[in-house]
Amino acid sequence: MPSCGKIFRMSEVINKKVPRATLQRYPVYLKALRKLRDNGVEKIMSKELAENVGIKPTTIRRDFSFLGSLGKQGYGYDIDIMIDTFSEHLGVSFAEKIILVGCGNLGKALLNYNRWNHVVGEIVCAFDLHADKVDGALIPVYALSQLKEKMPKGCRIAILCISEKEQETVDLLVDNGIVGIVSFSIEHLNVPPHVHVRQIDVVASIQELVFETNSINI
Repeated sequence: MPSCGKIFRMSEVINKKVPRATLQRYPVYLKALRKLRDNGVEKIMSKELAENVGIKPTTIRRDFSFLGSLGKQGYGYDIDIMIDTFSEHLGVSFAEKIILVGCGNLGKALLNYNRWNHVVGEIVCAFDLHADKVDGALIPVYALSQLKEKMPKGCRIAILCISEKEQETVDLLVDNGIVGIVSFSIEHLNVPPHVHVRQIDVVASIQELVFETNSINI
């Protein structure tokens, strides 16, 4: 727990209606702050952090203002306090256990990447309908039928990289304690109110970029 400075809990942050764009930048800041701490940096100014993340200092200060008074004029931000604020009061755990479901081309790419230790944790195991055919994985890969038996204790987050039996698989995940799903599936998923789904739609993102780039030339 940080020894100084007022820390706002998640309920207070939500009540402040943090903009979605700000919430999306918080993991970027957290990753940079953890890397800086690993390199021995203890304090940082918003201008210096801006050089690390490619975000304007004024935007950084505004984003941080939703979390309370965490820095002083001319003094900067204490990196340990900032990391504790994100980790403890925004629900971001350094040791978050993540599972991956579906070890096709995309799933394998994510398994090979699996370098998120500066943000939320890492993928600890994977599940696939044909686990015996998955070669070269650096983590355990189990048959989907073993999910209940092999689900890591305390795991809440799953990455979904499948193109068949999506809803059936989601129901299985929810029944076994998953409350957050990152889905690369194009299918709409029905989940209970307490379960959160983030749909990764590459086509929609490209469409947005086309619109944004076209509007520059108008």
